[in-house]
Amino acid sequence: MLVSLYSASTGMIAQQRRLDTISNNLSNVDTTGYKAQRIEFQDLLYTPIKEAGTPTAQNSTLPTGEYVGHGVRVAATNRIFTQGNIEQTGGTFDLAIMGDGFFQMQLQDGRIAYTRDGSFKVDANGRLVNSNGLLLVPNITLPTNAESVNISPDGIVSAKLPDGTIQNVGNITLVRFVNPAGLKSIGNNLYLSTPASGVATEGIPNQDGYGSIEQGSLEKSNVDVVKEMVNMIVAQRTYDLNARAVQTADDFLRTVGTLKR
Repeated sequence: MLVSLYSASTGMIAQQRRLDTISNNLSNVDTTGYKAQRIEFQDLLYTPIKEAGTPTAQNSTLPTGEYVGHGVRVAATNRIFTQGNIEQTGGTFDLAIMGDGFFQMQLQDGRIAYTRDGSFKVDANGRLVNSNGLLLVPNITLPTNAESVNISPDGIVSAKLPDGTIQNVGNITLVRFVNPAGLKSIGNNLYLSTPASGVATEGIPNQDGYGSIEQGSLEKSNVDVVKEMVNMIVAQRTYDLNARAVQTADDFLRTVGTLKR
């Protein structure tokens, strides 16, 4: 009975974690460049009652064993880096990545973070920054007298000056990772590389497998609302069933205690 109590309680904890993940996905359904999370579970250790292959009295062996499981645990929470829908905004500095890759942002401590959020702004010095004022890397500084700015699919930034000339301002590059699921989320739509993600590999957009850049657009979150709602219902029902198992095991223990009296 105690095993069933503890096993069911691990199921309740696991489903609570699953619900936390689903809630986070749903709350970020409108977050630019957000990538949905998926939780994974693993079963816990087993107590053997009868081992498979144990010799029997009939000069044979047991074809199958008998084991008691001890519940479930959360194994990992993975990011799903599939392409999100592209929304046309018309903003000059709204950039969507079509395909593989991340923008590079310089943190205040000098480290480089990575993002799929391409909603950029221009600061007082004419540099491209994100909503928190972090600089885009490589740095792009626009002429103060630029009349318009064009950003090509391969990341070339050019500005049209008052005299009609076109000035090449710089090039936006993208980076890729062998295992993007290994990136560390630090909030504000930013990620840091880890030993699991591998080292960032820099390249030119729209070449050698890197995604292209679409100006005037933003990548929306890849959260599937209908799927998340279904998962939420399943998590709630599973939680209820585990809670019922705890209650049933408690009833059995109470009955056993009554019999002893």
